[in-house]
Amino acid sequence: MVGAGASAAYQTVSEPKKIIFSRLYGQYYAMVLQLALGFVKGNRDQAEDLTQEVFIQVWNHLEGFRGQSSYKTWIYRITVNSCLGFLKKSKREAELQDPMQLSHEQLSEEEDSSQKTLDELYRALGKLDDLDRLIVSMLLEELPYEEISEVLGISASNLRVKIHRVKKKLKKLMNHE
Repeated sequence: MVGAGASAAYQTVSEPKKIIFSRLYGQYYAMVLQLALGFVKGNRDQAEDLTQEVFIQVWNHLEGFRGQSSYKTWIYRITVNSCLGFLKKSKREAELQDPMQLSHEQLSEEEDSSQKTLDELYRALGKLDDLDRLIVSMLLEELPYEEISEVLGISASNLRVKIHRVKKKLKKLMNHE
């Protein structure tokens, strides 16, 4: 795990942008993909597209990184913003889709029981609001509370309350499905 001092380890005067980006991509690709998967309810193609968009933004804004947080926190924030933007766009587009077609596509993907359980979990996560889903994703990544608090811009005590409430909501949603 990379701490707050990670930014200094990457930014040296002699290292070109390409080398820094390559290191960041190698280190944080899996984290970004996992977070994106949580937002898009397990749709791997969409998650990979979002991951690509995140790293395009990282490349475009790398010179503007001021080191006020770790690279990990910065990339998490970019990922969250990209995912939230995607969800807003998807909600607008979903109003135009045929709901019967969507449910038929979902049913054809549920072939075995383990996949079915996973789909139920993703549906339950999908019923959570965006902030709750983000909290679950970061907890699954085993991020420390301090880092999650920093990414979300809330206090650690407020985070603990939110985590407790999210767990209750998720249990309730899973028991009703």
